[in-house]
Amino acid sequence: MESRYDLIVVGASFAGVACALEAAAAGLSVCVLERKHDPGERLHTTGILVPQALAHPLLADVPHSLLRAVPQISLYAPDLRRLQLHCNGHAFHTTDTPALMRWLAGKLPAAGVELRLGTSFREAHRDAEGWHLPGIGRCRDLVGADGARSRVAERCGLSRNTEFLHGVEFEFDDARLADADALHCFVSRRFARGYIGWVAQTPTGVQAGLAHRAHAGAPRLPDIRAFLRHVAPVMGTLPMRADSVRAGLIPCGGAVKGLSRNRAHLLGDAAGVVSPVTAGGIHSALRHGSALGRWLGASDRDPGLDARHARRFAQQAVSRFTSKRVLRWGLDHLQSDAVFNLALKTPALRRFAEQLYFHRRGDRGAGAALRQSAPQAPAAGSATMRD
Repeated sequence: MESRYDLIVVGASFAGVACALEAAAAGLSVCVLERKHDPGERLHTTGILVPQALAHPLLADVPHSLLRAVPQISLYAPDLRRLQLHCNGHAFHTTDTPALMRWLAGKLPAAGVELRLGTSFREAHRDAEGWHLPGIGRCRDLVGADGARSRVAERCGLSRNTEFLHGVEFEFDDARLADADALHCFVSRRFARGYIGWVAQTPTGVQAGLAHRAHAGAPRLPDIRAFLRHVAPVMGTLPMRADSVRAGLIPCGGAVKGLSRNRAHLLGDAAGVVSPVTAGGIHSALRHGSALGRWLGASDRDPGLDARHARRFAQQAVSRFTSKRVLRWGLDHLQSDAVFNLALKTPALRRFAEQLYFHRRGDRGAGAALRQSAPQAPAAGSATMRD
């Protein structure tokens, strides 16, 4: 006998889990499909959390062992001089990302959500009874939280992402940075055209990542090994072989226009709900996913909330990233390593960076002041990561 649900969510992502839990709390029967057998494998997210994301109720009881506070930003110019930024009361958190995604997926069965691991979404057909997913079941509402190249969007006639960054990330287990309390961000048109490179301490080791703008003629993946050699004077000797590697596409065009149609909906990366400049999407994914789950519960209680209301809701729940789309254009067309090297010394660059990272001006008191420094070789052995 074919299974029937009020809601099927494709993808046990941040957005998908948030939506499923809210809908289940409202009394809906929910099934989450995850194509991987292990929610923590082959990830496309860095797992770096801004304070707003960590404040979301879904992460209120996250185990402390999965998090590491990173209270400072070190922003490096192409010539490897840096600005150090700090804002009282503000800290990013790096995570043991595979363990975090397994922990999130583990919340679903406890909330009465059916989680089908190792189950891929392939087709969906709309009929008078709702959506039919061959071999899986039927549902009234279908949600795609299945990444930048969403198959749900393709199969259900929803808008699709068209602008991307290519990202790659190396993880070095048990490694230790000399400056472990900073998120190290590197601006370089050569290595990270239209974005940045980064290095950070995580609960389990060190994470190094790089992304660049996808465009005609660009290689599919950035040259992260060359990048690691480039930053060695300030970060220490970095191994060329990682303990784990993840890579993927990051939407950078802002939210797509068609988020909902015929009771099919998009969330997270599938919806383009990612900052076009910083590529931050976890907080937006949690907020949007929870809001859609609540709306689906409300529409179950009040059938008068039709598809028009769904579209209006989707538009209100998603940031349009208007100013950041302008900045995205600037990064794509005006980025210059020489200009950034010169701008590093200016108050305007400092204010811009504080606004970008902290959404307000950083503190300038003792121990939290902006400092400019020339690249220095690390003390022997102090920043060398384990091979």
